[in-house]
Amino acid sequence: MFSEKDLQQISAKGIRKEEIMRQTECFKKGFPFVVLDAPAINGNGIKVFSKNETDDFCRKYDKYLASGINVIKFVPASGAATRMFKTLFSFTEWYKNTEYDYEKYLSDKSFNSVFNFISNIEKFAFYDDLKNALKQNNSDVDICLKEKKYNEIINCLLRENGLEYGNLPKGLLKFHKYENYSRTSLEEHLVEGANYCKCSGNSVNIHFTFSPEHIEKFVEHIDSVLPVYEKMFNAKFIITYSVQKSSTDTVAVDMKNELFREKDGSVHFRPAGHGALLENLNDLKGEIVFIKNIDNIVPDIFKETTYIYKKVLAGYLLEIREKIKNYLQKLETNVQDKTIDEIKEYAVKTLCLNIPEYFYEKEKEEKKEYLFHMLNRPVRICGMVKNEGEPGGGPFWVKDKNGQISLQIVETSQVNMNDNEQREIYKASTHFNPVDLVCSVRNYKNTPFNLLDFTNPDTGFISLKSKDGKEIKALELPGLWNGAMAKWITIFAEVPLITFNPVKTINDLLRKEHLNQ
Repeated sequence: MFSEKDLQQISAKGIRKEEIMRQTECFKKGFPFVVLDAPAINGNGIKVFSKNETDDFCRKYDKYLASGINVIKFVPASGAATRMFKTLFSFTEWYKNTEYDYEKYLSDKSFNSVFNFISNIEKFAFYDDLKNALKQNNSDVDICLKEKKYNEIINCLLRENGLEYGNLPKGLLKFHKYENYSRTSLEEHLVEGANYCKCSGNSVNIHFTFSPEHIEKFVEHIDSVLPVYEKMFNAKFIITYSVQKSSTDTVAVDMKNELFREKDGSVHFRPAGHGALLENLNDLKGEIVFIKNIDNIVPDIFKETTYIYKKVLAGYLLEIREKIKNYLQKLETNVQDKTIDEIKEYAVKTLCLNIPEYFYEKEKEEKKEYLFHMLNRPVRICGMVKNEGEPGGGPFWVKDKNGQISLQIVETSQVNMNDNEQREIYKASTHFNPVDLVCSVRNYKNTPFNLLDFTNPDTGFISLKSKDGKEIKALELPGLWNGAMAKWITIFAEVPLITFNPVKTINDLLRKEHLNQ
């Protein structure tokens, strides 16, 4: 199956041959659907904070922060924001291959979003930059608008001879307009970090993941803006970054499940999706880690609720962490039966852990060992917003192959929608996963967990792609907040909808939550 040249290539990427063989088997067998037991809802899997709890957990977090706890804000940043401009790219391709006829493409409903973009062009934070770029190309935005030369405006926004937004990551795009300046989404994350991640000594730790080709521009941008925000918040930002490791890449296969190869005969490898970033998270060796996507950010006038609930989730996590630490220390001693019962009740009622029937038949020492194993794991508190129809994963009770039930974030593609019962359970979900996580990644002895020990390798995604004009199957690793964290202690908590405002398309920046008005 593998030539000597293949083995050398695989080894150079830091991948074991056995892992490649496992991946090729995944293409042949596919991934099993998850088995939904029930949706997680308020009162059954989703924690709802009272006003008193909200205030209490905020205070608790601030107190921990002042005591010197190690906090990191982890921002998974995507590659190029090409999908954000999908309709604009489609328009330029259509325009290039079609005789100029304004009335014709005005009536094409598929381009409604393009005209929405054009008619609101002045509202975007990058408008002034776009005007200047057009001038440098001996053009003028007002003339282009008057003469309906929309293609000229869009090309200047997207292409290399203009702002090059079509090739930049979302972190380097200007999202929000303020009175005398505009901010990129990366800058907005600096502002967020200063407001809930400032540790003792005024340090703010933020880690970004970027594609290798964007690192130079990322560093250049950080260097240019950091002094402004350090002065603004009297803070010392410690900015680190990493790239998705080559050793996490996956192979692809053709439609016959044979390894797909490059034109030179070498094995074709692809990035394995955001699940691969588990290795980057693991390398941080943090203590408390906030995880939030690069595009889920709002201007200052809407940030206060985000600050409050970040602290609420973290305060709740820290309370749980202390309780778990106390219980694990007790389980190392000759505890009484009533203490074992107390720990078991806490695991069920607060941590939403499922205790199987055979637990009650065990001897005392076996119960201690079982509970110790159940509690000695990384913990994540996942903010959940009420489902408003956004595509993506949600919170569910899931049954594994051994019949054990646990809380998991599940994507639509993981569910067998041809099964009526599974489809109805999925449709009954009330909440959505906005990727709003606070994680405790050290054990009760304050030693970092090896997060790679707590994944579910039986989860993943297979998608159809094209390469060199041929159809191929691509493999993604278990998602960072799906299978990659499947064996963590998981707690879902409701957070306000205003904390979730992603920018998936360019016109999302026209929503009132992004217009700073």
